[in-house]
Amino acid sequence: MSRKIRYGMVGGGRGAFIGAVHRIAAALDQQTELVCGAFSSDPERSKASGADLYLPANRCYGSYQEMIETEAKLPADQRMDFIAIVTPNHVHFPPAKLALEKGFHVLSDKPATFNLAEAQELATLVKQSGLLYGLTHNYTGYPLVKEARHLVASGRLGKIRKVVVEYPQGWLATRLEASGQKQAGWRTDPTKSGAAGCIGDIGTHAENLAEYITGLKIRELAADLTAFVDGRPLDDDGNVLLRFEGGAKGVLHSSQISVGEENNLNIRVYGEVGGIEWHQKEPNTLLVKWLDQPMQVYRTANGYLSAAAKAAGRTPPAHPEGYLEAFANIYKNFAAHIRARLENRTLAADDPALDYPRIEDGVRGMAFIEAVVKSSKANAAWTHLEG
Repeated sequence: MSRKIRYGMVGGGRGAFIGAVHRIAAALDQQTELVCGAFSSDPERSKASGADLYLPANRCYGSYQEMIETEAKLPADQRMDFIAIVTPNHVHFPPAKLALEKGFHVLSDKPATFNLAEAQELATLVKQSGLLYGLTHNYTGYPLVKEARHLVASGRLGKIRKVVVEYPQGWLATRLEASGQKQAGWRTDPTKSGAAGCIGDIGTHAENLAEYITGLKIRELAADLTAFVDGRPLDDDGNVLLRFEGGAKGVLHSSQISVGEENNLNIRVYGEVGGIEWHQKEPNTLLVKWLDQPMQVYRTANGYLSAAAKAAGRTPPAHPEGYLEAFANIYKNFAAHIRARLENRTLAADDPALDYPRIEDGVRGMAFIEAVVKSSKANAAWTHLEG
């Protein structure tokens, strides 16, 4: 099949942040092309945003409903292959549902849906449709995150005992939403963000990273959420104790009032004989620690890395790769999986194209949010995850 995989975007118009990130990531490997979009809930703004991207006027739609319905009627050699959803949380489920019903694959920004019930319904729809669903938990795309996962899965660290994962930011240390700042506005609004603020926005990234690297699911948790900024209805700081299947214990904290912090996502995993440490601010370095030998420093793109880590890299050693490249790995793998489907090819179980977050990760994320909120309301009572 000698063409790019075609996609349409829902959201991501003028004034949006994450939409531009998605478009850059999707374009990086030249495997996909943006052919249409419904970029705003305001039809005129949507069409103006599409014009900014030099899309044909007849492929710039006034609503996601119009886009999906119209694209479904186009000939197979013209219509989009999948939709990318880059809207605030409350507009994740409706376009995903409609797209699946009309025969389109879906790649969505996280969290998957507004609440757990929607995520579970969406999982049923994905299974019934037989279509692909991906979720942009982009931090799983870093080469050395994949290496960390490989080290755990290979058993080299021994049985996992402890996980410490953190995601502190400081950008909401004041009531920024009161100034009209768009990104702060919807993230602190429970009608758009959902039941949680900070824990839903970035705490789910920490949860997903911990489960991805360790291969272990969080079984139960005890959480303490706080809204430190006066007048803010959702949490801006969260501290969570974790109990994983298999007996490992963990600590997760996410914060958006940690003054001076940017996007300081980091994780430490300790097994019986070894441990790993990774920081998103220095993503091309993985520290590997041993019980009876000196610490090792793993670096991106070197020949000693696992196949998964090498497949996620693009440049020679010492050429930094970061956030956009990690994001692009989600798009690259998702597009490769769609291409295999279109060519009626079955991928091997270890094919890199299968390594991207799925609807199951989306359900886990929503179960995590609901359990955290429930636990915090019960004075940090231990709470089981439903997902």
